[in-house]
Amino acid sequence: MRKGYITVFLTLSLTLILSLVFTLIEGARISAVRMKFECVADIGMNSVLAEYHRELLRQYDLLFVDMSYGGSHADIGNTEAHLRNYLQKNLQPKSTGYGKVRDFLAMDTGRVHIGKYSIASDEGGAVLKRQVADYMADYPLGAILEKTGLGVSELERCGLETRDVQGERQSYEAQIEKIGLPQQELEEGVFEEVPLNNPADIANATRSSGVLNLVLEDPSQVSAVKILPADYISHRLRIRGTGVCREAAEVSAQPDELAFQAYLFEKCGYYGNEKEESLLRYQMEYILAGQDTDWENLEYVAKKLLKWREAANVLYILTDSAKIAEAQAMALTLTAVCLCPELVEPVKYTILFAWAYVESLQDVKTLLSGGRVPVCKTSADWKTGINSIENVRGSLAQDGGGRGLSYEEYLRIMLFLEDQEERTFRAMDIMEMDIRRTPGNARFRMDACFDTYEAELSGTSNFGYSCELSRCYGFY
Repeated sequence: MRKGYITVFLTLSLTLILSLVFTLIEGARISAVRMKFECVADIGMNSVLAEYHRELLRQYDLLFVDMSYGGSHADIGNTEAHLRNYLQKNLQPKSTGYGKVRDFLAMDTGRVHIGKYSIASDEGGAVLKRQVADYMADYPLGAILEKTGLGVSELERCGLETRDVQGERQSYEAQIEKIGLPQQELEEGVFEEVPLNNPADIANATRSSGVLNLVLEDPSQVSAVKILPADYISHRLRIRGTGVCREAAEVSAQPDELAFQAYLFEKCGYYGNEKEESLLRYQMEYILAGQDTDWENLEYVAKKLLKWREAANVLYILTDSAKIAEAQAMALTLTAVCLCPELVEPVKYTILFAWAYVESLQDVKTLLSGGRVPVCKTSADWKTGINSIENVRGSLAQDGGGRGLSYEEYLRIMLFLEDQEERTFRAMDIMEMDIRRTPGNARFRMDACFDTYEAELSGTSNFGYSCELSRCYGFY
């Protein structure tokens, strides 16, 4: 009887113990399901980021994932498929070859949904500029930014951007026309206007020739590359994400326009400093002008330089008494002026404006030759003589010296004054152009690239358990 009593007791005790053991095992299974899914989610989401675009990193030091994966269809669904594949492979690893072993967790992938993702072009390119700010955080910007700031201040102080030199010149020409030219009698009753023969007219006649044709030694050497603007991000409808990720914004450097400009000069070429791998040879000029060809972009910048230099040179020459006296002496030698003294003043000023124009062409030639030109000149900086207005092309000399600002520094001032969003999207045009030249990237587009994403994931177990989680991962 005692043996039987003990057996029943042990049986009952063993039932309780086994219940506890099985409960603990099941609890461990539930915890393991959760832990494994979190680990697999971490592996999967990091694996998606590991597919960052190699060429974008190599050429521009930017970390983005191209959700087209080199194909023609850019959609976040492609990334969801990649993420699902990584999850599934880690939840159900291949057999190790030791026969059939029952999986203690028997897990499978459930829902995979990416609801938020930051596209490079979102918020006017703010996502792109956040990464640029991180990249430029340790860059020594102080001296460059200070010099650019001083140049912009001097430009604005002198009113070079706003002064209407053409309008002033035309007002003097209108005065000459209003006064009219004197007439001389050829024979009784027959009169003829005395020609003015104003040398300023010779200089002004070259204005229609195009700046590059005047200032370059060999205009045929300018790049003839042409693009189709509609192919690039600044001209097409863009894929849109959900903007800058809050988590990324909290830990990253704040986007800074001056730092972004410095970044562009580090990564892009310009006239005299072309980038070997680039499609357009004059990339900074494209960012400023946005035209179809290298020629048009460089011509746009040259015209802008000419406008600034002409305003600065007119500002100076009208204060130089010696040059004013030279212009007046030249005006007085003209026959029509001798017969009509009222013409002296307006003719004198047209000569001064023509002289400032020729000096400005010389300035642009100097800058494109690698020389320097100050924003505001002194008599020591003046290069041309008054007779240059009668032989514009022949009077322009190749000059790589001087003091003041270089061509690059004038470009920096132009870039500072450019519209921010336009500047940003044209910079992305340049990135698309160059990356499409590399193997396997013929359809590359910046608005298919994301750097941060948030995924909602779920996993299931054949034992009746499931788990859900939401994670935000990215390059920040």
